[in-house]
Amino acid sequence: MLQLMSEVSVENKIFYAVLLFSWIVYLWEAYLASRQRKIYRTTTHVPAELGNIMDPETFEKSRLYQLDKSTFGFWSGLYSEVEGTLILALGGIPFLWNVSEQILDQMGLGSEYEIVHSLAFLLLATLFSALTGLPWSLYNTFVIEERHGFNQQTLTFFFKDAIKKFLVTQCILLPVTALLLYIIKIGGDYFFIYAWLFTLVVSLVLVTIYADYIAPLFDKFIPLPEGELKEAIEAMARSIDFPLTKVYVVEGSKRSSHSNAYFYGFFKNKRIVLFDTLLEDYSPLNKESTEETPENENTETKFRPKNVNKKQGCNNQEVLAVLGHELGHWKLGHTVKNIVISQMNSFLCFFLFAVLIGRTELFSAFGFHATQPTLIGLMIIFQFIFSPYNEVLSFCLTMLSRRFEFQADAFAKNLGKAKDLYAALIKLNKDNLGFPVSDWMFSMWHYSHPPLLERLQALKGDKQN
Repeated sequence: MLQLMSEVSVENKIFYAVLLFSWIVYLWEAYLASRQRKIYRTTTHVPAELGNIMDPETFEKSRLYQLDKSTFGFWSGLYSEVEGTLILALGGIPFLWNVSEQILDQMGLGSEYEIVHSLAFLLLATLFSALTGLPWSLYNTFVIEERHGFNQQTLTFFFKDAIKKFLVTQCILLPVTALLLYIIKIGGDYFFIYAWLFTLVVSLVLVTIYADYIAPLFDKFIPLPEGELKEAIEAMARSIDFPLTKVYVVEGSKRSSHSNAYFYGFFKNKRIVLFDTLLEDYSPLNKESTEETPENENTETKFRPKNVNKKQGCNNQEVLAVLGHELGHWKLGHTVKNIVISQMNSFLCFFLFAVLIGRTELFSAFGFHATQPTLIGLMIIFQFIFSPYNEVLSFCLTMLSRRFEFQADAFAKNLGKAKDLYAALIKLNKDNLGFPVSDWMFSMWHYSHPPLLERLQALKGDKQN
């Protein structure tokens, strides 16, 4: 009896420790967000040091936009925390596991089909998450983003896109999970090595095929037409030995007026992708009016520009400066370093998972007294038990990311792009309604990119990081 009471006590300690830490993290995040919201509310005039960077109208627009986003983040974050707490406190995880078991029983599949059972549970869990998150996503897109001129989607397009994303996610998630569970089952004492190698291969494959086969399911990619910009991009790539093979323009403007650029690919097969909203000469948002929509074109996918920030995007020299920054990440090895850090972390987590998976009290703490399903073990250990470690790691990676950003800016500066990158950062901040004033604690904890003013000061000075 004493031993049983001791075991129950350990289970309760684990359960309440997980809940307590979750709420500590939430309250810490809420405190930081409140500090930043105070900045949004009280900083109503352009600070003197920003007088040559932002006009009062843009400053006020960005202030109101970020204030709306912060307020939305508070309520959505509170809902998420309460929902997670109720799921744990009311036994939502074992309940959903039992529901999926009942579904399999009706199909004539018994307890020996644990992997199939796990996939049914995962499908129900992701469906639940998608449905409960849908109202928040709708509000964010059609109220906040719409109010501030960023949303370009129709309601029909939004729902088609959401359904497509869910289906594509399941087509990847379910087979990968099934293979991972199978490897863990047959891997013996060293299964954590095989599981880690499998996830490494999967991540590399997904990175390789994403832009060629997955992203085009959602957005239209077209080769950048021949001309001055393409020739200049290719020349800059050759100057730093970047093995560029193709340059694409993605039609990001059909869903949002936010802009971006990135590169992908391994070894000698690198591609650059530019959002049309980044390019001053290509962005439909710069047109005075849209062209007539062809009769045979779906009305839900036609473009509906309503952003009034003329001219949106960057000129060719500024685009080259932005790409100089992005290629700096490659030349300085930031991409490889991030992959190495990610895989070292993944290996460590799988090793610790192998150590902890046999602890039945971990399962009992979350309502699994009779069975210890591998998928549930992965969820408990990776999501709950590792949560303190994940918070520390996230903070360290955020600091490292800021250092990498300064280094990439310095690389572009050494290419002779300092003046153009300076101008591009100001334009992109304006186009995306970024607020240039931040609370130091909020910035330190959350900003993976340095605040605008710090980057501009580094470009003008000799700061090296």
